[in-house]
Amino acid sequence: MNFQTPMTAAHPLSPLSGDEIKQVAAIVRRDVENGADILFETIELAEPDREVVRAHEQGTTSNRSAWANVYHHTRPGVTRCLVSLTNDAVVSQSYREDAQPLISAAEFMGIENAVKSDPRFIAACKRRGIDDLTHVTCDPWSAGNFGFEEEKGRRISHVFCWIRNSELDNHYAHPIEGLNATVDISTQEVLVVIDEGDVPIPRAEANYDRTFQKVVRDDLKPIDVVQPEGVSFKLDGRRLTWADWDMQIGFNPREGLTLHDVSVAGRPVLYRASIAEMVVPYGSPKGAHPRKNVFDIGEYGIGRLCNSLELGCDCLGAIQYLDAEINSLDGGVETIKNAICIHEEDMGILWKHWDFRLNRTEVRRARRLVVSTIATVGNYEYGYYWYFHLDGEIEFEMKATGIINTTACEPGKPGLHGVEVSPGVRGQIHQHTFCARLDMAIDGDANSVVECNTYADPAGPENPYGNAFRQHETVLETEKGAARKADPSTHRYWKFTSSDRTNHVGGKTAYKLMPSSTVTPFLSPDGPSGRRAGYTFNDLWVTKFDADQRFPTGEFVNGSDGSDGFPNFTSQNRPIVDTDIVAWHVFGLHHQPRPEDWPVQPCITCGFKLMPVGFFDDSNVRDLPWEKNAASCSLSEST
Repeated sequence: MNFQTPMTAAHPLSPLSGDEIKQVAAIVRRDVENGADILFETIELAEPDREVVRAHEQGTTSNRSAWANVYHHTRPGVTRCLVSLTNDAVVSQSYREDAQPLISAAEFMGIENAVKSDPRFIAACKRRGIDDLTHVTCDPWSAGNFGFEEEKGRRISHVFCWIRNSELDNHYAHPIEGLNATVDISTQEVLVVIDEGDVPIPRAEANYDRTFQKVVRDDLKPIDVVQPEGVSFKLDGRRLTWADWDMQIGFNPREGLTLHDVSVAGRPVLYRASIAEMVVPYGSPKGAHPRKNVFDIGEYGIGRLCNSLELGCDCLGAIQYLDAEINSLDGGVETIKNAICIHEEDMGILWKHWDFRLNRTEVRRARRLVVSTIATVGNYEYGYYWYFHLDGEIEFEMKATGIINTTACEPGKPGLHGVEVSPGVRGQIHQHTFCARLDMAIDGDANSVVECNTYADPAGPENPYGNAFRQHETVLETEKGAARKADPSTHRYWKFTSSDRTNHVGGKTAYKLMPSSTVTPFLSPDGPSGRRAGYTFNDLWVTKFDADQRFPTGEFVNGSDGSDGFPNFTSQNRPIVDTDIVAWHVFGLHHQPRPEDWPVQPCITCGFKLMPVGFFDDSNVRDLPWEKNAASCSLSEST
């Protein structure tokens, strides 16, 4: 198969096109040993050095390269290949015998079918009165690394089970407690069937699907978002501009949505931003539940699980969509239509002042640019929302919805580690802990990080009335010194400063990270799950940029032992003053389920803000035009 590099060169940070994905697969099959039998875990852009990106912006054509992680079902390990699309060749390849590829969505049904065909599983269902397995569901979870002898050297999944009463019934209302299985994904062999306990299956229905809603409220009138003159943003390929903002939109199978070369008013702020990992540990020590400790990004690939967004439902108003093209296991192309949504939102007032002496009011309205995507991971939906504000603020919000993961209990006896949300249905306490990877570029590549804490001055002659308090700033000089926890008692935040540029009062231009959604981890750091979730034990990590340190849990997470990623990344204790630094912010949700989360969970949110602090010389939103919205009406006047 022959491919030609497109005449019009893509931006160096543009995701691989479908044709490029096919080209990479063809090159690897041709040049890698036993290529005909290869399975493709991931094919993604090999992001070039920033010097290449900047040369492209000056008109220089750059080479296009890709990473391909490939494996065989017949042997362990993963081969990682660097492929040049420009030269039509594999540049390098390395084999990691101990690595396991992530679990593909294409493998989910194979795992379920293997379990439902096993005689031991069939017998366990029959013991519970289930003779027809048509409506039995087996959710495949990554299994972690618990040291079980029969699992060593295997790529495995551990399943939890439910049953539907009918085709569209919500199966999470009917957990089959104490019935689990472990499967070798490569061979489809069921290694273990666990059949413990006799907790009855709750059979009462709790449905959210529109088919089951006999009464639908009719007291809410439509709200329309109308932009009669069109939108204020422009999209040129993957380059997005709006107001003072300029950025490149990326996407890959593992992280999903990524942002690149983000600048405001022509000045760089972030070279790259993504949510690089999440882990969801559950708090029950009973039965198979300790294995619920899944790394949704590193073990499945969140990009593969993104939704095709629907106009007027997921996205409201005047919408610009971007598709995502990802590889299939056989090296083909899968297209996720409308994977990324771009739109504007009104945000209330931005600023206002009434001068009572002059009886004169000035007010300006705020709006924000929204870049979003939504992924479904089993029972949960995760909505990724990046917000860009007129005043230079960047905000990230994660919205978690979907259905809580359920187990069965004796009615009225949920135990210590969960809440009964319906008779016999328990939601277990758990957490969702995310890690944002922020390659900082405040007015250039050389940055430093400063910790800011507020303290009260001691009472005394310098503080006679006991009212004095002030902010204390500390430069964090090394990677180990920058492994930090948030502290609400001192209103702690972290400021990323330029090494080269000052504002009009002589201060270093900067952005500050506001840690508003930190999570206290309750995993033991010495336990099998805690060892793999090392990044969760601090709210901030700062490292000197290293192109190979892409993910807080390491390159290969599935079945890992926790030796890669944090805190190993900081073991060299490299200096981080006036250099290219990456901030890793850990945030999330601590979730004790409520009955109100059942049978479908309203969005709960978490996130963080990056705010300019001395980046501008003064308020940069004074130049907004005064305007009065003509579409607004007074109901009192109209009646």
